[in-house]
Amino acid sequence: MAFREETKDFTISSFNVKNLIGPEQEYYTFEEYTQEEYAWKEDWLADQLLTMNADIVGFQEIFERPALYNVIKETNERGAASNADVIPSKNKRYHRKAIFKKLAYEAYGNDTLFFAPNIFDGTPGNRRPGLAMLSRFGFDDVPEVIQELPEPLTIKFPELGGGEAGAYTLTKLSRPIIKARIPVHGQVVTVFNCHLKSKLGEFIKPEGAQFAPEANPLEYDPVGRAIGELRSMLRRTAEAAVLRELIVAELAKDNPVFVLGDMNDGDHAVSSAVITGERPFKNYAWMRRHDATKRNHRYSDEQNTQIQEAINSVRLTSAEKLFVQKSLRDMVYTSAFGGVYESIDQILMSRHFNPDNPNAIGSMEYFSVLNDHITDGSHPEAPYNKLASDHGQIMAHMRLR
Repeated sequence: MAFREETKDFTISSFNVKNLIGPEQEYYTFEEYTQEEYAWKEDWLADQLLTMNADIVGFQEIFERPALYNVIKETNERGAASNADVIPSKNKRYHRKAIFKKLAYEAYGNDTLFFAPNIFDGTPGNRRPGLAMLSRFGFDDVPEVIQELPEPLTIKFPELGGGEAGAYTLTKLSRPIIKARIPVHGQVVTVFNCHLKSKLGEFIKPEGAQFAPEANPLEYDPVGRAIGELRSMLRRTAEAAVLRELIVAELAKDNPVFVLGDMNDGDHAVSSAVITGERPFKNYAWMRRHDATKRNHRYSDEQNTQIQEAINSVRLTSAEKLFVQKSLRDMVYTSAFGGVYESIDQILMSRHFNPDNPNAIGSMEYFSVLNDHITDGSHPEAPYNKLASDHGQIMAHMRLR
């Protein structure tokens, strides 16, 4: 810990564990872990968490706190054993070398874990996962959980040509959002952990029916399946808008912000753009004004500066994209489905950490991804996917100034 305190380094990560729950508990219909499967999964998760050795971790797909606590406990025990094996004692003349301080594992304390259950969690076979946050720095106050909205989000649609075309209303999120304020080396940062609605289609089950007609592949309904995907996309994007409002409220207070989680969409998707914020044009001075009364009514250079600042002040930056630009790597992926490898897990940060901001309070030094275990189920190494995570783990290595 001393080395990180001196340099003000810290690491922040996102970890979708894939359905963490204790053994012999049916979480989805006919899905549960045997004692042996659970032991394998706990072992794998502890090994990943030890390898990451992150200061702040946002977890997704956590059904219960005890199961995650057991993983952390196992990680601490392995970390202590590793320290005993590789960290030299103080009577060794080289014990102060920076490499050993880098390799040292610091245990997570009892007050470092916060769990947010899902309000839709139900009976065996109908369980719904929540989220958790782990912080070696503790929390500045009790983290906030957002899932049932105090005021519904209603998105109105105008009819082309005039009139109204209905509205979509969101009253609850599919999974909670954790908003935590974390003291990091004297600087409090706001960290959001989220898991947006998946891409799985939402189908409506008729009253009295056993299942939705679109769920039956023997009577395949391509149009109905497409409408189901549309419902999922609309819900996911509406949830992104809720998250965006929470982010902007923090940025309005000039609070440094991180957003972690499983976005269930690539970084070029509309839902991701809603979260990160609008990308500004290079120059608004060439644009015709919104209230133009003449052909040559355009924004001035001073107004261009004003618009650029208004947009950039609330825009988030992807840690992955910063790393790709810096390292000249062309690909990072955290999931694979249907042969498509993409990044749907993200770490986003406010301009407090953007290298282009001269007033930044910190910067990202490196970006890590653990994804060697990722397959899409079509390869020989895929059978253990039920027990390992189907997501890669990502981590940003940060340094405060």
